[in-house]
Amino acid sequence: MARAAAAACGSCSWRCCGHTPATRSRPSAFGHRIPFGVIFGGTDVNEDANQAEKNTVMGRVLEEARFAVAFTESMKEMAQAQWPHAKGKVYVQSQGIATTPNAAFNWNTFLQRSEINQSADNLHIFLLICGLRQVKDPLYLVDAFSAWHQEEPNVHLVIVGPEVDPVFTREVKAKVKRAAGVRLIGEMPQEDLHAVVKNCFAVVNSSVSEGMSAAILEAMDLEVPVLARNIPGNAAVVKHEVTGLLFSNPQEFVHLAKRLVSDPALEKEIVVNGREYVRMYHSWQVERDTYQQLIRKLEGSTED
Repeated sequence: MARAAAAACGSCSWRCCGHTPATRSRPSAFGHRIPFGVIFGGTDVNEDANQAEKNTVMGRVLEEARFAVAFTESMKEMAQAQWPHAKGKVYVQSQGIATTPNAAFNWNTFLQRSEINQSADNLHIFLLICGLRQVKDPLYLVDAFSAWHQEEPNVHLVIVGPEVDPVFTREVKAKVKRAAGVRLIGEMPQEDLHAVVKNCFAVVNSSVSEGMSAAILEAMDLEVPVLARNIPGNAAVVKHEVTGLLFSNPQEFVHLAKRLVSDPALEKEIVVNGREYVRMYHSWQVERDTYQQLIRKLEGSTED
């Protein structure tokens, strides 16, 4: 039977798709002749590939992998430049998006949990969704946003995500504790998180590098505007002033955020275009069909 599983390949976290006999409940595809494929997440190509040890491990994995999936053409080109022997086995499939906000979610309770004690009618909540690790750079906007909040107390930045890096998490908590208008919330169930996205004013991405941000695409699907740091992974899905807004520094972020707050027509246009973009290019049905075809190739290679 075919089974998609999350697996760690050496020192690099990759998602792996492997064809696994039903008798093996905990397979380790690498080095055991079990047919498998890998999915590039973004950090692997953008960051890990620059570290010699991780680059070597990923190269070995790609030698054995029957296929690899990249989210964008540019990610595919970067991977093939790093590991030329992978040419011919890298496919491009963008992430498919399906959002399921919890209909019973209580927005006011969430605001209380975030220690935001203001009327929900007069708030502009900017939501930054990320695991607490340096590549996501959750502190990038904190100082600039806090200064803006002191001018306009109804704007708040809420950072939501799991504590991935314990040392860095302590740094984030200490910084946020001192920053007016900035709050930090731990990991949430996906349906609750989607409900938070649907209720917030805008979703923010401040990462140093991205493959393809699911949070950005989910915000578009939920008809919420996006402000994203102008990096290749974000610029691949966010067209400035069309499907979202791109910023290159914290000051530009504040300028664009203020513009979005004061210009309902711009907000509406971005929301409509973002939703249409996701529908056209990030269908979960198309993604499913692609992976089903790739898994069938693994099944065929096992039969051979």
